[in-house]
Amino acid sequence: MAHALVLHQVMNVVKPDIRCYDNEDVLVEAAAHLIAERITRLIEEGGECRLALAGGNTPRPVYQRLAQSDLATTVDWTHVHVFWGDERCVPPDDNASNYHMVYSVLLSRVPIIESNVHRIEVERGQGESARRYAEILGNEPLDIVLLGMGDDGHTASLFPDTPELATDERVIPTASPVPPVERVSISLAEINEAREVCVLVSGTDKAQRLAEVQQQIEVGKQTLPTARVQPHSGLLFWLTDAAAARQLSMPNH
Repeated sequence: MAHALVLHQVMNVVKPDIRCYDNEDVLVEAAAHLIAERITRLIEEGGECRLALAGGNTPRPVYQRLAQSDLATTVDWTHVHVFWGDERCVPPDDNASNYHMVYSVLLSRVPIIESNVHRIEVERGQGESARRYAEILGNEPLDIVLLGMGDDGHTASLFPDTPELATDERVIPTASPVPPVERVSISLAEINEAREVCVLVSGTDKAQRLAEVQQQIEVGKQTLPTARVQPHSGLLFWLTDAAAARQLSMPNH
Protein backbone atom coordinates (compact mmCIF):
# COMPACT_ATOMS: atom_id res chain seq x y z
CA MET A 1 0.00 0.00 0.00
CA ALA A 2 1.45 3.39 -1.03
CA HIS A 3 2.05 5.96 1.62
CA ALA A 4 3.24 9.54 1.63
CA LEU A 5 5.50 11.11 4.19
CA VAL A 6 5.28 14.88 4.44
CA LEU A 7 8.18 16.86 5.86
CA HIS A 8 7.99 20.57 6.47
CA GLN A 9 10.22 23.55 5.87
CA VAL A 10 12.42 24.42 8.84
CA MET A 11 15.06 27.14 9.22
CA ASN A 12 14.93 28.09 5.50
CA VAL A 13 15.87 24.57 4.47
CA VAL A 14 13.35 22.97 2.13
CA LYS A 15 12.67 19.44 3.31
CA PRO A 16 10.99 17.31 0.68
CA ASP A 17 7.52 15.87 0.65
CA ILE A 18 8.65 12.21 0.45
CA ARG A 19 6.17 9.86 -1.21
CA CYS A 20 7.26 6.25 -0.96
CA TYR A 21 5.56 3.51 -2.96
CA ASP A 22 5.74 -0.25 -2.58
CA ASN A 23 7.51 -0.98 -5.85
CA GLU A 24 8.61 0.59 -9.11
CA ASP A 25 5.34 -0.17 -10.92
CA VAL A 26 3.31 1.65 -8.28
CA LEU A 27 5.83 4.51 -8.34
CA VAL A 28 5.50 4.85 -12.13
CA GLU A 29 1.71 4.93 -11.93
CA ALA A 30 1.68 7.50 -9.13
CA ALA A 31 4.32 9.72 -10.76
CA ALA A 32 2.54 9.75 -14.13
CA HIS A 33 -0.78 10.67 -12.53
CA LEU A 34 0.82 13.37 -10.37
CA ILE A 35 2.57 14.96 -13.35
CA ALA A 36 -0.59 14.91 -15.47
CA GLU A 37 -2.59 16.46 -12.62
CA ARG A 38 -0.01 19.17 -11.96
CA ILE A 39 0.28 20.06 -15.66
CA THR A 40 -3.50 20.41 -15.89
CA ARG A 41 -3.74 22.55 -12.78
CA LEU A 42 -0.94 24.87 -13.92
CA ILE A 43 -2.60 25.31 -17.32
CA GLU A 44 -5.87 26.15 -15.58
CA GLU A 45 -4.09 28.70 -13.39
CA GLY A 46 -1.77 30.33 -15.92
CA GLY A 47 -2.79 29.24 -19.41
CA GLU A 48 0.29 27.10 -20.05
CA CYS A 49 2.80 24.81 -18.36
CA ARG A 50 6.57 25.07 -18.77
CA LEU A 51 7.75 21.53 -18.09
CA ALA A 52 11.42 20.44 -17.88
CA LEU A 53 11.98 16.71 -18.31
CA ALA A 54 14.78 14.42 -17.18
CA GLY A 55 16.66 11.71 -19.02
CA GLY A 56 17.72 8.40 -17.52
CA ASN A 57 16.16 5.03 -16.84
CA THR A 58 13.83 5.95 -13.97
CA PRO A 59 11.70 8.57 -15.83
CA ARG A 60 11.36 6.52 -19.05
CA PRO A 61 8.47 4.27 -17.90
CA VAL A 62 6.78 7.35 -16.41
CA TYR A 63 6.80 8.99 -19.85
CA GLN A 64 5.51 5.79 -21.42
CA ARG A 65 2.63 5.79 -18.94
CA LEU A 66 1.90 9.47 -19.61
CA ALA A 67 1.62 8.70 -23.32
CA GLN A 68 -1.10 6.09 -22.81
CA SER A 69 -4.45 7.40 -23.97
CA ASP A 70 -6.28 7.37 -20.63
CA LEU A 71 -3.73 9.82 -19.17
CA ALA A 72 -2.60 11.60 -22.33
CA THR A 73 -6.14 12.78 -23.05
CA THR A 74 -6.42 14.42 -19.62
CA VAL A 75 -3.67 16.90 -20.55
CA ASP A 76 -4.09 19.76 -23.03
CA TRP A 77 -0.72 19.24 -24.69
CA THR A 78 -1.20 22.26 -26.96
CA HIS A 79 -0.54 24.44 -23.90
CA VAL A 80 2.56 22.59 -22.70
CA HIS A 81 6.08 23.83 -23.44
CA VAL A 82 8.66 21.07 -22.99
CA PHE A 83 12.27 21.75 -22.00
CA TRP A 84 15.09 19.47 -20.88
CA GLY A 85 17.01 19.55 -17.62
CA ASP A 86 20.15 18.35 -19.36
CA GLU A 87 21.52 16.80 -22.52
CA ARG A 88 24.46 14.68 -23.58
CA CYS A 89 26.55 16.09 -26.42
CA VAL A 90 25.43 13.52 -28.99
CA PRO A 91 23.26 13.84 -32.12
CA PRO A 92 19.51 14.20 -31.44
CA ASP A 93 18.82 10.79 -33.03
CA ASP A 94 21.44 9.02 -30.89
CA ASN A 95 20.17 6.45 -28.41
CA ALA A 96 22.11 8.29 -25.67
CA SER A 97 20.22 11.54 -26.34
CA ASN A 98 17.73 12.58 -23.68
CA TYR A 99 15.73 14.38 -26.37
CA HIS A 100 15.58 11.21 -28.46
CA MET A 101 14.35 9.12 -25.54
CA VAL A 102 11.63 11.57 -24.50
CA TYR A 103 10.49 12.19 -28.07
CA SER A 104 10.35 8.48 -28.86
CA VAL A 105 8.31 7.36 -25.86
CA LEU A 106 6.20 10.46 -25.12
CA LEU A 107 6.23 13.49 -27.39
CA SER A 108 5.72 11.57 -30.63
CA ARG A 109 2.61 10.01 -29.08
CA VAL A 110 0.77 13.10 -27.81
CA PRO A 111 -0.65 16.12 -29.70
CA ILE A 112 2.01 18.61 -28.65
CA ILE A 113 2.84 21.58 -30.89
CA GLU A 114 6.29 21.03 -32.39
CA SER A 115 7.29 24.66 -31.80
CA ASN A 116 6.61 24.10 -28.09
CA VAL A 117 9.33 21.43 -27.93
CA HIS A 118 12.58 23.14 -26.95
CA ARG A 119 15.54 20.79 -27.16
CA ILE A 120 19.10 21.71 -26.19
CA GLU A 121 20.96 22.04 -29.50
CA VAL A 122 24.19 20.46 -28.32
CA GLU A 123 25.49 20.18 -31.87
CA ARG A 124 26.37 23.88 -31.56
CA GLY A 125 29.01 23.04 -28.95
CA GLN A 126 28.73 23.11 -25.19
CA GLY A 127 29.29 26.82 -24.59
CA GLU A 128 27.12 28.10 -27.44
CA SER A 129 24.29 25.65 -26.82
CA ALA A 130 24.24 26.59 -23.12
CA ARG A 131 24.09 30.28 -23.99
CA ARG A 132 21.32 29.78 -26.54
CA TYR A 133 19.30 27.58 -24.23
CA ALA A 134 19.37 30.21 -21.52
CA GLU A 135 17.86 32.60 -24.08
CA ILE A 136 15.21 30.06 -25.04
CA LEU A 137 14.25 29.57 -21.38
CA GLY A 138 13.70 33.32 -21.12
CA ASN A 139 12.98 35.10 -17.86
CA GLU A 140 9.98 33.09 -16.72
CA PRO A 141 10.65 30.32 -14.21
CA LEU A 142 9.92 26.76 -15.15
CA ASP A 143 6.65 25.47 -13.74
CA ILE A 144 7.67 21.86 -13.17
CA VAL A 145 11.17 20.40 -13.16
CA LEU A 146 11.37 16.62 -13.18
CA LEU A 147 14.70 15.22 -12.00
CA GLY A 148 16.32 11.89 -11.30
CA MET A 149 19.23 11.06 -9.02
CA GLY A 150 22.37 9.11 -9.83
CA ASP A 151 23.99 6.75 -7.36
CA ASP A 152 26.70 9.40 -6.83
CA GLY A 153 24.10 12.01 -5.82
CA HIS A 154 24.10 13.89 -9.12
CA THR A 155 20.96 15.29 -10.69
CA ALA A 156 20.43 16.57 -14.22
CA SER A 157 24.08 16.77 -15.37
CA LEU A 158 25.22 18.41 -12.14
CA PHE A 159 27.82 16.12 -10.61
CA PRO A 160 29.48 16.26 -7.17
CA ASP A 161 32.67 17.65 -8.73
CA THR A 162 30.95 20.11 -11.08
CA PRO A 163 32.80 23.35 -10.25
CA GLU A 164 29.94 25.63 -11.36
CA LEU A 165 27.29 24.36 -8.93
CA ALA A 166 27.01 27.77 -7.25
CA THR A 167 26.81 29.75 -10.49
CA ASP A 168 24.06 32.26 -11.21
CA GLU A 169 24.08 31.20 -14.87
CA ARG A 170 20.90 29.44 -15.89
CA VAL A 171 22.45 26.84 -18.21
CA ILE A 172 26.03 25.54 -18.03
CA PRO A 173 28.41 23.14 -19.77
CA THR A 174 29.39 20.23 -17.52
CA ALA A 175 31.50 17.08 -17.66
CA SER A 176 30.29 13.62 -16.67
CA PRO A 177 32.59 11.04 -15.05
CA VAL A 178 31.12 8.49 -17.49
CA PRO A 179 30.55 8.73 -21.27
CA PRO A 180 29.20 10.72 -22.95
CA VAL A 181 31.46 13.07 -21.02
CA GLU A 182 30.37 16.41 -22.48
CA ARG A 183 27.00 17.60 -21.19
CA VAL A 184 24.85 20.74 -21.01
CA SER A 185 22.65 21.23 -17.96
CA ILE A 186 20.31 23.72 -16.38
CA SER A 187 21.92 24.99 -13.20
CA LEU A 188 20.90 24.66 -9.58
CA ALA A 189 19.92 28.32 -9.72
CA GLU A 190 17.48 27.58 -12.56
CA ILE A 191 16.12 24.47 -10.85
CA ASN A 192 15.58 26.33 -7.58
CA GLU A 193 13.61 29.08 -9.33
CA ALA A 194 11.03 26.54 -10.50
CA ARG A 195 7.53 26.55 -9.11
CA GLU A 196 7.62 22.81 -8.41
CA VAL A 197 10.42 20.25 -8.43
CA CYS A 198 9.90 16.49 -8.46
CA VAL A 199 12.77 14.02 -7.97
CA LEU A 200 12.22 10.40 -9.01
CA VAL A 201 14.38 7.76 -7.31
CA SER A 202 14.09 4.00 -7.57
CA GLY A 203 16.16 0.89 -6.87
CA THR A 204 18.31 -0.49 -4.08
CA ASP A 205 21.44 0.97 -5.66
CA LYS A 206 20.17 4.46 -4.78
CA ALA A 207 19.24 3.72 -1.16
CA GLN A 208 22.50 4.65 0.57
CA ARG A 209 22.97 7.85 -1.41
CA LEU A 210 19.38 8.95 -0.94
CA ALA A 211 19.78 8.52 2.82
CA GLU A 212 22.96 10.61 2.66
CA VAL A 213 21.11 13.32 0.74
CA GLN A 214 18.36 13.31 3.36
CA GLN A 215 20.91 13.57 6.17
CA GLN A 216 22.62 16.55 4.51
CA ILE A 217 19.27 18.32 4.23
CA GLU A 218 18.35 17.51 7.83
CA VAL A 219 21.55 19.07 9.20
CA GLY A 220 21.56 21.95 6.70
CA LYS A 221 24.94 21.07 5.21
CA GLN A 222 24.14 20.21 1.62
CA THR A 223 27.07 19.31 -0.62
CA LEU A 224 25.67 16.68 -2.98
CA PRO A 225 23.84 18.20 -5.96
CA THR A 226 20.51 16.48 -5.20
CA ALA A 227 20.64 17.80 -1.61
CA ARG A 228 21.14 21.29 -3.02
CA VAL A 229 17.87 21.13 -4.92
CA GLN A 230 16.05 23.65 -2.73
CA PRO A 231 13.29 25.39 -4.69
CA HIS A 232 12.42 28.82 -3.33
CA SER A 233 8.74 27.94 -3.67
CA GLY A 234 9.19 25.17 -1.09
CA LEU A 235 7.43 22.70 -3.40
CA LEU A 236 9.85 19.78 -3.51
CA PHE A 237 8.68 16.21 -3.99
CA TRP A 238 10.71 13.03 -3.78
CA LEU A 239 8.86 10.10 -5.31
CA THR A 240 10.58 6.82 -4.42
CA ASP A 241 9.98 3.12 -4.32
CA ALA A 242 10.49 1.13 -1.13
CA ALA A 243 13.85 -0.19 -2.33
CA ALA A 244 15.32 3.31 -2.69
CA ALA A 245 13.75 4.56 0.54
CA ARG A 246 14.77 1.66 2.76
CA GLN A 247 17.53 3.62 4.55
CA LEU A 248 15.60 6.85 4.96
CA SER A 249 14.78 7.88 8.50
CA MET A 250 11.03 8.21 8.61
CA PRO A 251 9.08 10.29 11.12
CA ASN A 252 6.77 8.44 13.46
CA HIS A 253 3.06 8.65 12.69
